[in-house]
Amino acid sequence: MNMMIQRHFSRRFAAVFVAALSLIFLTSLPSSAASLPDLVPLVKRLKPVVVNISTKQKIPAKHGKGEDMLDGLKNSPFEKFFRQFLENMPKENFSSRSLGSGVLIDAKGYIVTNDHVVADANEIMVRLFDEREFSAKVVGRDKKTDLALIQIDAEEDLPIAKFGDSDKAEVGSWVVAIGNPFGLEATVTAGIISATGRMIGNGPYDNFLQTDAAINPGNSGGPLFNLDGEVVGINTAIMSRTGGSMGIGFAIPINMAKSVIQQLKESGRVTRGWLGVRIQTVTPQLAKALGMKRKYGALVASVEPDSPAEKSGVLAGDVIIRFDGRDVRRMKELPAVVAKIPVGRSVPMEVFRNGKRKTIMVVVAELKDPAKKIESKKTRDKVATLGMTVQPLTPSLIDQLNVPDTSSGVVVSEVNKEGIAYEAGIRPGDVIVQIDRKPMLNLDDFEKATTDRDPGSSLLLYLLRRGDPHFMAIQIPRK
Repeated sequence: MNMMIQRHFSRRFAAVFVAALSLIFLTSLPSSAASLPDLVPLVKRLKPVVVNISTKQKIPAKHGKGEDMLDGLKNSPFEKFFRQFLENMPKENFSSRSLGSGVLIDAKGYIVTNDHVVADANEIMVRLFDEREFSAKVVGRDKKTDLALIQIDAEEDLPIAKFGDSDKAEVGSWVVAIGNPFGLEATVTAGIISATGRMIGNGPYDNFLQTDAAINPGNSGGPLFNLDGEVVGINTAIMSRTGGSMGIGFAIPINMAKSVIQQLKESGRVTRGWLGVRIQTVTPQLAKALGMKRKYGALVASVEPDSPAEKSGVLAGDVIIRFDGRDVRRMKELPAVVAKIPVGRSVPMEVFRNGKRKTIMVVVAELKDPAKKIESKKTRDKVATLGMTVQPLTPSLIDQLNVPDTSSGVVVSEVNKEGIAYEAGIRPGDVIVQIDRKPMLNLDDFEKATTDRDPGSSLLLYLLRRGDPHFMAIQIPRK
């Protein structure tokens, strides 16, 4: 009897519980639906500031690539066939067309778009929301950030977009993209910010807003708006296996673009701040070797002679953790922060050195084109330890490896792929200059620095690889 009462009670309780859940779900539906943004008024207001951009590029019918191909086919059965094919091609130039988007930012007809939309264009046409068309001129381009500024002469004031603050964009924030995907004008898509500070391997200023708002070919150069109708990004790239949207799109943060756009408007070119250091990522192993509690900042691998950094007393091995009042959490963040500083301005820079924080004032100079990198060659074996073999850096090896004449150190000639040196990233051809900040003048110095190390301890190596300086850490295994 008690068992029957208990079962009856359980069934009744379950029925009441399900009914209560259903009631909660049904009553919550209108509230959830009401909480979704109404985009209609916003889109009506924003569509007029977005433009369609089409370009033409003249491409020579005959060019060097065809002749280069024939050179590779000389004395082969295919040479005659391909020579006839090239000779029968049209002799006149032909045109290639491309489509993109842009956003009006000034009533005098200034339009922001992507550099890759207008690069090498012989003709640029802009079509406004009201279907009027204008020929546009390039005011300035910046390949490093993939931004360009063009202008049309509409002879009247035009509606313009308002810039927002991309630093306030948070993951989960609603955004709207307007552009011309596949030539379909004034297409509106909506989504959220999926990530901020996203790095996609796109050069020194690799810092993007990621969104799941559909972005497709033709959206390039178009704006990404927040719900206040402010531009928070310039759509520039997608990750796709099909060529279409897969919900992973990228936009240049408008805070990065602002200074670039202003400089393009004023002078047609971009001047960037320069510090004069080569930097690398702080790994957990390096953080431990440097005495840091966690990986953080940008590790200075080397300081260029007569650079702002050298003049300010920056040293190789310093970890830059704050620049001009902004935290530098990751190595990739520093170039963009330095680039925005006006040339000649003195700014505070905080570094971590020998277990302590130190503030240094540095006067930012103008960034110049970097020198070309040089390649090094492998050398012969001499002394083996830590799973690698090394030999002295002789004058002949200095020439072979293209390192500075004043260099000293030992050269890594072979690395055991099963050893701890290989696991740490050491490779043949590396020139080890210092270990634990002590110079490696000969093989004796190297052996003293690497033998009888406590299990679990770390060695901090400073080396040259293909002419570039690096810090690396080798952790001695625990027994």
